[in-house]
Amino acid sequence: MYLLGFDIGSSSVKASLVQGDTGEVAASAFYPKEEMKIMAPRQGWAEQDPELWWSNLKLALAEVLAVSGVDPAAIGAIGISYQMHGLVMVDRKGEVIRPSIIWCDSRAAAIGESAFAAIGEQRCLSHLLNSPGNFTASKLKWVKEHEPAAFERLDKIMLPGDYIALRMTGEARTTVGGLSEGILWDFRRNSLATLLLEAYGFDASVVPPLVPAFGDQGRLTAAAAAELGLAPGTMVSYRAGDQPNNALSLNVLEPGEVATTAGTSGVVYGVSEEIRFDPASRVNTFAHVNHSGEKPRLGVLLCINGTGILNSWLKRVLGNTLSYEEMNRLAEEVPPGAEGVTFLPFGNGAERVLGNRETGALMSGVNFNIHHRGHLLRAAQEGIVFSFKYGMDIMRATGIEPSVIRAGKANMFLSPLFRETLAGITGAAIELYNTDGAAGAARGAGIGSGYYASPAEAFKTLRKLHTVEPDPSRQPLWNDAYQRWLSVLKGQLA
Repeated sequence: MYLLGFDIGSSSVKASLVQGDTGEVAASAFYPKEEMKIMAPRQGWAEQDPELWWSNLKLALAEVLAVSGVDPAAIGAIGISYQMHGLVMVDRKGEVIRPSIIWCDSRAAAIGESAFAAIGEQRCLSHLLNSPGNFTASKLKWVKEHEPAAFERLDKIMLPGDYIALRMTGEARTTVGGLSEGILWDFRRNSLATLLLEAYGFDASVVPPLVPAFGDQGRLTAAAAAELGLAPGTMVSYRAGDQPNNALSLNVLEPGEVATTAGTSGVVYGVSEEIRFDPASRVNTFAHVNHSGEKPRLGVLLCINGTGILNSWLKRVLGNTLSYEEMNRLAEEVPPGAEGVTFLPFGNGAERVLGNRETGALMSGVNFNIHHRGHLLRAAQEGIVFSFKYGMDIMRATGIEPSVIRAGKANMFLSPLFRETLAGITGAAIELYNTDGAAGAARGAGIGSGYYASPAEAFKTLRKLHTVEPDPSRQPLWNDAYQRWLSVLKGQLA
């Protein structure tokens, strides 16, 4: 049997078809080939048309089916991974009311902060494990205040993956993990977060019914199957936000295990069995894919919005004449510390790790006589790594102490400089695997459909490519550069 996984990102949609017995990827594809359009009507806003996700999903799937030659009838289950925290609003007919307000949109930060104070910080954190912040529920409150006509049409709110599942199955459903990503799950009561619904004036009916992260979440309708070129009745059996799913794809399911990714945004995600929180809500805690009230599995998430997007921005600014491999080689020619050039990567909206402040990116220490593009490229990669280090120091207060960090060999982890710097500054070994979010979603579908008897069986074929060990001899260089970076950051936050 084959398993099909989709990863609905903000840059592209990826599809992977996995052979269940061997774990081998029969084919994978992504669309669009250039980054997907993000609309920014105002500074700090970010929206996408959900129809873009669906149309690019169809293109990616069509390529996968053509390349693999697999009979659609041999595909037994579908899994969905998706960009977290986005708001999709649909009416009673399931039609989208307005563009999705996606994860990196910061317009609702002040609304979340006001609710945090009104509800009471301790009460909020003890029940929700987070401030309402700039998450999905706060984005809906913004719509209620500023677009009342759109809010009046609302029947259900969904995360992006819920919307894709709706298009496939015709059923509006969500998961405990999805609700926790929107700060709509009460961990103390193990139920919908009525305290936040009441604070924002939402009726509970706007929240779809729950399905488990793993299990029968609906079947492909005849209309959807015809549109996708798949067999009617194919089971949708898994869905999760991209970061919990990335952890799943790396077999990070138990306390003490840590996964990381560095695409448009960068994330470090550690699993804990303790219901704990950061008092300042700079790192966030969500229900992991295998969480239950009886056996808690919480994902503690550090997010840096400005990660791979900084690297792609530099590529464009430098004229799009260099490949990423050439950019990496130029950066590697410069010594650690970039000879005094420092880059703060916080140019992609408000950063939770900075207390929901939108500082903007900053480059400093440039000398026109000695520095060239290689210095800028190295400083950018180091700045991204140092932002990880800054957030991981905060995560330690929640009990996450990574000695080994797992990642897929993709995005920024394709850069040897990035990998070596991260290992060097954190002191943790970096394990790289042959997987990605779409392949992880396919394995998740195999678990949810019962094709695999357990996660252990699903991941027995997961192959480690190699390990990057920290180099103690270069530790002083990393530390000096990090202290300079930290000094610049503190100046921005003062």
